[in-house]
Amino acid sequence: MKAVFVPRYGPPEVIEFREVPLPSPGAGELRIRVLAAAVTAGDWRLRSGLMPRGFGPLRGVALGFGGPRKGILGTDAAGVIDAVGSGVSRFQVGDPVLAFPGFAMGSHAEFLVMRANGCVAPKPAHLSFEDAVALPFGGMTALDFLRRGKVKAGERVLVNGASGNVGAAAVQISKHLGAHVTAVCSSNNADLVGSLGADEVIDYTRCDFAAGKESYDVVLDCVGNAPYPRVKRVLKPHGRLLALLADLSTLLGAAFVGGKDSHRVIAGPASERAVDLMTITELAEQGKFRPVIDQRFPFERMVDAYRVVDSGRKKGSVIVWLDPRASLHQ
Repeated sequence: MKAVFVPRYGPPEVIEFREVPLPSPGAGELRIRVLAAAVTAGDWRLRSGLMPRGFGPLRGVALGFGGPRKGILGTDAAGVIDAVGSGVSRFQVGDPVLAFPGFAMGSHAEFLVMRANGCVAPKPAHLSFEDAVALPFGGMTALDFLRRGKVKAGERVLVNGASGNVGAAAVQISKHLGAHVTAVCSSNNADLVGSLGADEVIDYTRCDFAAGKESYDVVLDCVGNAPYPRVKRVLKPHGRLLALLADLSTLLGAAFVGGKDSHRVIAGPASERAVDLMTITELAEQGKFRPVIDQRFPFERMVDAYRVVDSGRKKGSVIVWLDPRASLHQ
């Protein structure tokens, strides 16, 4: 089968298209013919080898020496089951599905093997494969952090970087939870985040939310430029900073935040739970969570897809399709 392989850390041009053996599903596993995949910030970080501040010396141990330990990247896949192993009853050949291999990677290939009881869910019927594959990475990450932050109805939530993949999901899920949402993005994306449900929009090129008069129960930082010292003055008592891109000092210092205002900093990697993927797909089915896609590319233009992600200016997700059927609903 054809796959995109990352032999070493570097710019988008380091990728190689390779023919690799077709995987076979074992007991309790299924094989998916991948019709569409996402190119995410997680893929960018693994391909580039760029780490948050303070984590550089740990790169080799964490990700691999010289290049990614797992050469075939890709955290999200949408496609059709084409083979199942023994003992699989939940799915059958021909089922359209959405899969999130997450840190196990592997979706940037024509076929992907997953545990049947893992992060695999029926594809929302009203979405094409291309649209559906934009749901998992942002949706599951946002859902996990908002859950860990114990966001409640009536609370004021600020999403810093609201037009990105995770940010766009966080706006929608926060609204679903009943929060009042303030979105921080450029003026070019104000209409987008407003259409996703944001109650207020702050143009970061004109106004620094951390210097404003408003205060928030939760600040969700999807950009990595809002550490606790910067945002603590706009956090309400018992306020929480959800630091998605925490550097080492933020991660180590999270346990020592509190003080008279009982603030909390929540950081660290998001969990990868099958139940969260089901929640995301159910919200999509109910019309409460919709995918946002910046650009779509054929698989052969993976380098171009990476260039968009590397720019740091994408809106929502960047998608690659491996089969013309990816634009279909079934």
